[in-house]
Amino acid sequence: MFIAVKELEQHKLTISQRFAPGAIDFHTREFRQRGPLAADVVAELEDREIHIAGHLETDVELSCARCLEPVTRTIASDFDLRYRPIATMARDEEIGLSEEDTDIGFYHGEGLFLADVLAEQVNLAIPIKSLCREECRGLCPECGANLNLGPCSCRRSGVDPRLAPLARWKQGRKES
Repeated sequence: MFIAVKELEQHKLTISQRFAPGAIDFHTREFRQRGPLAADVVAELEDREIHIAGHLETDVELSCARCLEPVTRTIASDFDLRYRPIATMARDEEIGLSEEDTDIGFYHGEGLFLADVLAEQVNLAIPIKSLCREECRGLCPECGANLNLGPCSCRRSGVDPRLAPLARWKQGRKES
């Protein structure tokens, strides 16, 4: 759905829409949308700025940060955004941004697409680290086996090979 400035000049928009998985391009392969994305949004024009506020909710599938198994999480986010026309930015001079300016987005032309706004908000709501369960044991650093399924058959020395020279040095000091 396109949110047009000309329409917002006449009245604010109240949008309640559901997007099926695959309908929105999130521009990433870090997660996959698993359920419909429900969005309730109010858009209005305030001094040539598009003000968009709303709530979204969807289920996404991510990889566990330790064992790489799929994990499904519900993403829910409230947002309150402002967008200015890109033409309002001075191009030929150096610009100093205030903290308030970091909350402003920009749009080209006659408006912006709601799908782009929602994709950005879902990306921002994705957790940095997601685990399949709190006690996830991860992968064996030697063979890559999933340690949640059982122990691997690797013979592991107690010393990280990168620290072996330090272990030899320490052993030599004990013998002296």
